[in-house]
Amino acid sequence: MWKSTQDADDEEQQDYLLEGTEGLCSLSPMQRIYGFGACLLAGVVCMFLSLIVFAMPIKFALLFTFGNVLAVGSTAFLIGPQQQLRMMVDDARVYTTAVYSGCVILALVCALLIHSKILTLIAVICEICALICSSNFVSLGTSGKFSGSLFDSTL
Repeated sequence: MWKSTQDADDEEQQDYLLEGTEGLCSLSPMQRIYGFGACLLAGVVCMFLSLIVFAMPIKFALLFTFGNVLAVGSTAFLIGPQQQLRMMVDDARVYTTAVYSGCVILALVCALLIHSKILTLIAVICEICALICSSNFVSLGTSGKFSGSLFDSTL
């Protein structure tokens, strides 16, 4: 009996995977906003918790970077993960994405391999700067308009 139930679950899971992104696209606008808020809040909480363990560079960098990635990934609830990835590797944004990704990797390397508090702090500051530049560039784009579908106004 257990085996047949698990086989049915596996088939349902494979059907879900074959359907594409319909699982996320079927979220209502309110569910997307709740998902965005929850993911963003979890990211911000991780970033603030990382300040508590600042004296331990490994824990600090892991918590801060995980929170940072959660905060950036939260926008996938608003515009969808495929659209977000497409926007991140767009010709105009590929450099800011590469710099941000490099800073994330640099922060982890400084904390996990080098074990230097000073270098980890410098790498995290670079990560914050790259995130700010990247988020400003992605949200405003080249036309001065917000690129998200929820924000159609100009600045």
